[in-house]
Amino acid sequence: MTEQAKTPAPGGGETELRRDVTVWGSYMWGYADVGADIYAALGLVIVAAQGGAVAAFALAGIVYIMIGLAYTELAAAFPVAGGGQYFALRGLGDFWGFVAGAALLLDYTIDIALFTVASAGYINFFLPALGKIKMDIGPFHDVAIVWCLEAVLLTVLLILLNVRGIRESSLLNEVLGAVDIISESSIIVFGFLFAWKPDFLASQWHHQVAHWNWHDFMYGSSLAIISFVGLESISQAAQETRRPATIVPRTSIALIFTVFLFAVAFSTLSLGILPWQRFVGHEGDPVAMLAANIPYIGIIAGPFAALLGASILLISANSGVMSASRLTFSMSRFRFITRRFAAVHPRYRTPARAILVFSSIGILQIILAFLVGKDKALEILGNMYAFGATLGYSIVFIALIRLRFTDPYSPRPYKMPLNLRITYKQRPVDVPLLGFIGTAGVLFVLTEVVLTHEIGRIAGPAWVVLCFLYYAWYRRRSKLPVFRSIPRNWEREQQQVLRGAEEFDLLERYQAALAARDRAQANGER
Repeated sequence: MTEQAKTPAPGGGETELRRDVTVWGSYMWGYADVGADIYAALGLVIVAAQGGAVAAFALAGIVYIMIGLAYTELAAAFPVAGGGQYFALRGLGDFWGFVAGAALLLDYTIDIALFTVASAGYINFFLPALGKIKMDIGPFHDVAIVWCLEAVLLTVLLILLNVRGIRESSLLNEVLGAVDIISESSIIVFGFLFAWKPDFLASQWHHQVAHWNWHDFMYGSSLAIISFVGLESISQAAQETRRPATIVPRTSIALIFTVFLFAVAFSTLSLGILPWQRFVGHEGDPVAMLAANIPYIGIIAGPFAALLGASILLISANSGVMSASRLTFSMSRFRFITRRFAAVHPRYRTPARAILVFSSIGILQIILAFLVGKDKALEILGNMYAFGATLGYSIVFIALIRLRFTDPYSPRPYKMPLNLRITYKQRPVDVPLLGFIGTAGVLFVLTEVVLTHEIGRIAGPAWVVLCFLYYAWYRRRSKLPVFRSIPRNWEREQQQVLRGAEEFDLLERYQAALAARDRAQANGER
């Protein structure tokens, strides 16, 4: 987010982000983030869930579909930067809005760390000896020092590019995203045609069932959620999307099912070609390793998948840098953090302070993951990613349900399916049944994370507590309530949002609904 990307808000005063993202750009913005996840998650989940990896991906995918539908409804109804943090603020108030923001900030810093480490892993596909170079550093033994330094250097490169205002262009996202979709589709098609053996897949599943280990399956299915993280990016970009009420539902739903099909297809293909043990030691480049084992195209597909994986993972890491700046922009606007994080560089006109602080946290996470986890750095980062994602998603689901009751007047161009209409305070309310099912599903995955992720259940809550201590200090210093909300005129804000999005039909519907409510209240008082 650069300063030049801001334009005066329709209502004056606050600035808002320029709406330049088209329907294809919105889809590819999300795909460049979500589509990269399978490159990082495939090996981790197969090694963890073994022969049950397909079931782990499917379980996480079902929960992800409901998460995606919730985000689609909220992003279309409230198209502003901030994503889950803004939705939680609107539905649950300042405190829970901050907690959701803290969870998302954890994800964005882990996004930077996880995807630069994964990108470096695919680079090492060409020089595998580099990733295996290990050394002792003080009390830490067998540290993959070269792989760690590669990831740190990639992060430093992203910092320099973003501080100077050079970011991945929408065109680059669209081109790489299109190439990636074609490439992943080709791997799947050729793999199923020339190498896949259904009996081999069945034998691995039967062996897994015969030696079923619930701990390993729960661990694998909770890790699989990172295959689907990234829909938040479409919500973050909603304030920069043209006609978001129309575009966001189309792109989100298309993205949901594209990524779900790819995740299930890749896991099914992998276990029908290779024994799960082959992925041990290849957690850093699983898609390239799989592609290299496909007859006829493997000699070309393997290196190409590695090159493409390294590129799209680096772009996904860069989206973590960009999303952190958007989120801090939103959080500073609503007085959750100091406005210093929204300050721009005097020369480059970029939010340099936010970029440096949160990217540096990402570098620290990379170093700690390699020191503590040795050859399991990716797994440790995935643990923390899963905690932040599931915590944030749980809060967003609860906010969606509450907003159906507290703000029935805001037009919802898209609603989650399966609604039960009831009368609440003498007005009809559509109760989202899938919202309750989705909440239970995400809370189940969060429980899996807490029960099975030794580092995630400690480091994740510790991050939230540290963020809360800062929040409490900042709010008290600013003479603002810590647990209560600052009074806000959400109705005026919503009208400004719809006007800025040029959703004039929705604006008229919203104003008509408010006028009808006011008339009903006036008649009731008489």
